[in-house]
Amino acid sequence: MNNLKGKSAIITGSSRGIGKAIAETLAKEGINLALAARSEGPLKETADEIRKKYKVEALAVPTDVTKLADLENLYNKTIEKYGKLDILINNAGVSSQYPFEKQPIEDFERLAHTNYLGYVRLIRLAINDMIKRKSGAIINMVSGSTLCDPLPRNFIVYSSLKVGLRAFLKGLFWEVRDHGIKITSLLPGVTDTDLTGKLKEVTGDASRLMTTEAIENAIKFALTVPQNVCPLEIAIINQQTPWTKPVIPFKQEHPNK
Repeated sequence: MNNLKGKSAIITGSSRGIGKAIAETLAKEGINLALAARSEGPLKETADEIRKKYKVEALAVPTDVTKLADLENLYNKTIEKYGKLDILINNAGVSSQYPFEKQPIEDFERLAHTNYLGYVRLIRLAINDMIKRKSGAIINMVSGSTLCDPLPRNFIVYSSLKVGLRAFLKGLFWEVRDHGIKITSLLPGVTDTDLTGKLKEVTGDASRLMTTEAIENAIKFALTVPQNVCPLEIAIINQQTPWTKPVIPFKQEHPNK
């Protein structure tokens, strides 16, 4: 997919943060966009800004990825507008950080429907046309926390769902690779966005945060490698991210012999 100009892409969670940065990166390459997010006002502002600045089409489709009807509407409107979908970028996500015994039970369903089912359902809606055309790229925002074993404290529900998503995407790669479809998972460390802004212990030290630029570059790489190459997973980890610390310290106190 080296020549990206004129391709079409869906990007979920694209009104701000990582999603908006990705949208701008793709627009610079001449890709026409279908932008999805829950907040209609900021979404339309982003679409207007991109159309004016980059001279590409930018369709704003208010979407709650937890609702199947919204996902169907997003996909159908994209096909009506562009005739096909070349690139799907699943980026929408919510976070919830608590010690497990204090985590609100209602958060479980919200995390599952947004961070797992939202991805799987939208891929299911898009996959058959991609199979028919023997072409397509599906890029998914997973999480660098899935690289940790055990999972980071206060993130175990969020991260375990991302582990399940990562496993699903690996399996999907093997199922659809002979159809010319590429499946790529991004495993980013802690990035400076609204989603991580409340993690005071993590975000207090700016050296531990990445900007969105590294993620934008990883997506461009995934979309421009030769046709017979698929970056299955790309881990993008800040050198100082706290998740790379061992759960058991390297230096431990031992009783004197």
